[in-house]
Amino acid sequence: MSWSRAVLTALAVCALLLAGSAGCGSGDAHARKGDRVSPSPVGKVLDDTDEQGRHYREVDKKGAPGVGVEVEPDAADDSWDVTLTVHDFRFSPAGVKPQAVAGRGTVHLLVDGRTVARLRIPEYHLAADLVPHGTHHVTARLYADDGTVWAVHGKPVQSTADITASEAQATPDGSKVPSSTPAQGSK
Repeated sequence: MSWSRAVLTALAVCALLLAGSAGCGSGDAHARKGDRVSPSPVGKVLDDTDEQGRHYREVDKKGAPGVGVEVEPDAADDSWDVTLTVHDFRFSPAGVKPQAVAGRGTVHLLVDGRTVARLRIPEYHLAADLVPHGTHHVTARLYADDGTVWAVHGKPVQSTADITASEAQATPDGSKVPSSTPAQGSK
């Protein structure tokens, strides 16, 4: 009888060990508890880079972060109000470690390919002098905290809106009214 108890005890211990190890570090970068994140790398860093030489960080399309951009003229002056819509993405607070964490980082706002702001919030007031007369491309691109560009299928995760800034038009009373064309972004 003691022999069968020993076998049952040994089997129970083995079952517990196997069940316990199945829940241990599976390498899933999305596994989190509170603010702690898995130390395993997120995605794969590619050789491709953006205009500033920052490498792309490839992630699967399923669960990948996304961004939309909407740009509206500010009625008070010739400036623009930029509003971002993100999904599966969190803005990082200032002072975080420079490491890639799934779905977290900053948004770089570019006008005609030139970075004009690094955002940690979804709104920005774009000054008129950054958008002179003519048609311009306003792009919101997602970056990880280590400076890499979030990418899916080898392309940066971003959204671009085309806007047209026109010369201010004179009104009958002599004041000038900006004439601008708002735009919503497209991926």
